[in-house]
Amino acid sequence: MTQSPEEKIVVLNEILGAQYPNPKSELQYDNPFQLLVSTILAAQATDKQVNIITRELFKYAPDAESLSRMELDTVIGFVRSINYFNNKAKNILEVSRILAARYNGQVPETREELESLPGVGRKTANVVLSNAFGQAVMPVDTHVHRVSNRIGLVRTDKPEQTETALTNIIPKAWVINFHHYLLLHGRYTCKAKKPECSLCGVSSVCEYPAKN
Repeated sequence: MTQSPEEKIVVLNEILGAQYPNPKSELQYDNPFQLLVSTILAAQATDKQVNIITRELFKYAPDAESLSRMELDTVIGFVRSINYFNNKAKNILEVSRILAARYNGQVPETREELESLPGVGRKTANVVLSNAFGQAVMPVDTHVHRVSNRIGLVRTDKPEQTETALTNIIPKAWVINFHHYLLLHGRYTCKAKKPECSLCGVSSVCEYPAKN
């Protein structure tokens, strides 16, 4: 008998929770500002690529105040190896200047304020709210969207639909960790092109036809 999404949530929480104890973002950062910059840079790039870049960037500009004083060409020099480096460099420089001028260098803790910043959409805002400030929000990237639909937790076409559907069925106390469970499962097992169904620990509750 097919399990309901709520029943699957319980199974996933147990199995993926054992597989990924104390899950956290694979981006490397020391403060909310660094997480915000890293997340902006991570759009259509891997966390590994971003960590290589920010390891050097944050030596010179660990906070909004220091980055805000950089020249655009200098910032571009740090991020040149990543996709869309020109726009990303402009965005993180402008974000730094706004934070330094309006927020005393601090990252705001509301979605509305975050989404008003250059290069910050809903997913990026949710990543910061969840990881930096412990708010029970559900960032939905391609991994979370794909895994949620394959397993049958949701049946959605757009990330925002997935976000709403997941937050309606996942207990609030589980939301932060559950985001990481779905993301990591999608990154390492339930891959987009070649999902490793034979190695999947949650295949018993998955509705993905290709697993058979």
